[in-house]
Amino acid sequence: MVYPSGVTSKIRGIQVHNQSVERAESGMRTAINFQGLDKAAVDRGDVLALPGSLKSSYMVDIQLNFLQSNDKPMKNRTRVRFHSGTSEIMGNLILLDREELMPGDSIVGQIRLDTPVTLVKDDRFVIRSYSPVRTIGGGHILNPIPEKHKRFREEIVTGLTGLADSDPGDVIGFHVKQSGYAGALFSDLKLMTNLPEKQLQNAISILLASRVLVQIDKENRVFIHRDNIDSLVAETIQQLKNYHEKNPLKAGMSKEELKSKLPSSMDGKLFTLLLNHMKKSDNIILEEDLVRLFSFTVSMKIDQEDMSRRILAVYQKDGLTPPYFKDLSETLNIHSSVAKDVLMLLVEQGKITKVKEDLFFSKQAIEDLKKRLVDFFKTKDELTTPEFKEIAGVSRKYLIPLIEYFDSKNVTIRVGDTRRLRNG
Repeated sequence: MVYPSGVTSKIRGIQVHNQSVERAESGMRTAINFQGLDKAAVDRGDVLALPGSLKSSYMVDIQLNFLQSNDKPMKNRTRVRFHSGTSEIMGNLILLDREELMPGDSIVGQIRLDTPVTLVKDDRFVIRSYSPVRTIGGGHILNPIPEKHKRFREEIVTGLTGLADSDPGDVIGFHVKQSGYAGALFSDLKLMTNLPEKQLQNAISILLASRVLVQIDKENRVFIHRDNIDSLVAETIQQLKNYHEKNPLKAGMSKEELKSKLPSSMDGKLFTLLLNHMKKSDNIILEEDLVRLFSFTVSMKIDQEDMSRRILAVYQKDGLTPPYFKDLSETLNIHSSVAKDVLMLLVEQGKITKVKEDLFFSKQAIEDLKKRLVDFFKTKDELTTPEFKEIAGVSRKYLIPLIEYFDSKNVTIRVGDTRRLRNG
């Protein structure tokens, strides 16, 4: 593959000094015959490598030596000519910890380029002034595929400064932490560290064992830093606290709503890992689709407790012919949103059963009807709709929702126009 264009082709032949060879290495003057590839498809400075082995970027983190021979300082965002290999690309020099660079200074920084470049860690480069054109400095690549850094962030400058001398574990840890909640791919870490694959894998294994890193995707080999997980835990706890304060009668926050409140760069796999981690650590309780803090319990005010008793009394009194919810709130003269919260709490407590969106029954009424259905099937194999109506003693208003409810709960199964008792 030709980088950064992404053009692919098969190699038909390789020559070094007009001699055909089987292989050529870095530093050799080499001619390559591509199958079906026009000469114009390859530009000066392009890189040839196996597909997927490299990555291009519009930015590079650098260690820069600004020549002592320069006659004036260089300001942030100065336009420069960036040379690496045989390429020349225009870009802007970003000073991360100062406003201007003095002659003789050695710094870490970032160059943001007009067109992408394909490099690996420790590749050398030279920068030349825009006009007049002359060499003003050079150095080596610290990270060939970085994020866009904010200026005057001490942890960024310190981290980049340490990349040249730090051990592999610290270098990997820095890059994974900088990758945030998206995590870092193993293939990207190869480019960021320029370590042999086996050495990189060994270093990552040590970091996993010491829990500095966590693998969030085994198939794609994606890793996240423990500090970033701790940050997510703190954010999740705060979001749940806010939710419980606003919704004291609700048993928990839906997973979907919780995820929407957390950073968008977090994918579904990390969200699942986060919830499981917090559950094991007794931070949260998971109940089907709901999440709540381990320390949270539903608490009702005195008027809400009275409302709960009144609502429950209606459903217990009316058995299999209760009012629909909209009629209930009007009958009891209570606000529908507050009544719904109290009613759903009764459902979660197992005192009320939800049959469909606006229709609820007392738990005891549903259990009694279920027992009568099971008793019916002791003597018959099939149940018709009229027979169900006779057993329940209800009108069609309640009949169809009840029939469908028992089907959905795997008590009965529909066979044509009749119902049968489900096995097991």
